[in-house]
Amino acid sequence: MPYRIVKRKDLIPGQTVLMVVDAPMIAEKARPGNFVILRVNDHGERIPLTIADRDPAAGTITIVFLVVGKSTALLATLQEGEDILDVCGPLGRPTHIEKRKAVICVGGGTGIAAMHHIAKGHHEAGNRVVAVIGARNKDLLLFCDELGSFCPEVLVATDDGSRGHKGFVTEVLRKRLEEDKDIEEVVAIGPVPMMEAVAKVTKPFGVKTTVSLNSIMVDGIGMCGACRCTVDGHVRFACVDGPEFDGHAVDFQELRMRLGQFRCEEKQSFDQFKARS
Repeated sequence: MPYRIVKRKDLIPGQTVLMVVDAPMIAEKARPGNFVILRVNDHGERIPLTIADRDPAAGTITIVFLVVGKSTALLATLQEGEDILDVCGPLGRPTHIEKRKAVICVGGGTGIAAMHHIAKGHHEAGNRVVAVIGARNKDLLLFCDELGSFCPEVLVATDDGSRGHKGFVTEVLRKRLEEDKDIEEVVAIGPVPMMEAVAKVTKPFGVKTTVSLNSIMVDGIGMCGACRCTVDGHVRFACVDGPEFDGHAVDFQELRMRLGQFRCEEKQSFDQFKARS
């Protein structure tokens, strides 16, 4: 069943794309932390993407993706008014959200968009949400205004200091944990090194830390085994057991190795696609 793209925007030209997709049944059922699987054509790779937002009244979901290989480059060629071949979801376990005094939601790169839906869920549960977002420079920051619409504080870190703190989100996070004793949970979504660093920062404070392993998923229904990871010494599958796990229990070293397992093949496929385009 085709799904119409009702809005398309290049958030970062040539790099990051936002699409609002007409998907009423998914919009009705989706919860923070859920993801969808897309296919652009009959021979296309399955693309798992965390839902960045939903609007049940309009019957739409919002997805944001980084153009990182052939499949996402192909998806990025679709324009407003065109259709995605199929969209399956909502999938995965939704974020566990309970009443907290305060929660910090950390996002890096494209992970900021996925974090946005979770931060919104905590806000709707009545929690005070502090957003901490980071990028290499101010032009690469995503969802600042959207997060600012419900978060009383949006703290920014950029590598070059062009906006907010010059440095990493972990430095901003550590300072806030030292000053704010009401923080009861930290949620982090972004590059694996960032999530690993966040977990290291929060562990001495004894603060519950949730990370999302959505970037390792492939088929999204537990059949391919590509998203196999080790959590607290046990084998887990990110797509059906997660994608969110206790950040203090994830084997990040193994996760990094698995993420790079098909890097050569992915680069070769992407180079061939670009040569034909």
